[in-house]
Amino acid sequence: MAENKYYGTGRRKASVARVTLVPGSGNITVNGRDVREFFPYETNVMDLMQPLAATNNEKTFDITVKVNGGGFTGQTGAIRLGITRALLEYDKENEENEDSYRKILKRAGFVTRDARVKERKKPGLKGARRAPQFSKR
Repeated sequence: MAENKYYGTGRRKASVARVTLVPGSGNITVNGRDVREFFPYETNVMDLMQPLAATNNEKTFDITVKVNGGGFTGQTGAIRLGITRALLEYDKENEENEDSYRKILKRAGFVTRDARVKERKKPGLKGARRAPQFSKR
């Protein structure tokens, strides 16, 4: 029998993460490296683990992630959304639990994609909104 795999794609700022969930023991691999080796801060690791903690699946799945673009925070957010979407795919297939993952994850705010991206620089301004200093004389 083919092994069950669940996929999810997450995006945040300039980052894109492709997440694969496979039933396992809780190992997380990001771009071929261990998650704690890939991310320099423990807060990043805690952030991407939130959907798993909310649904009590920390030790249920082995997770493989391919992520590119952006910085650590954007990549963490992208991975978190990818994990959430993969969990929703898993939940759709196994509907024996009465309290659905969607309800839990939606209440925690993990299902919604954070659409905030960097605003472009406008002509005549120093940044997106910063105007040059005004001189009366």
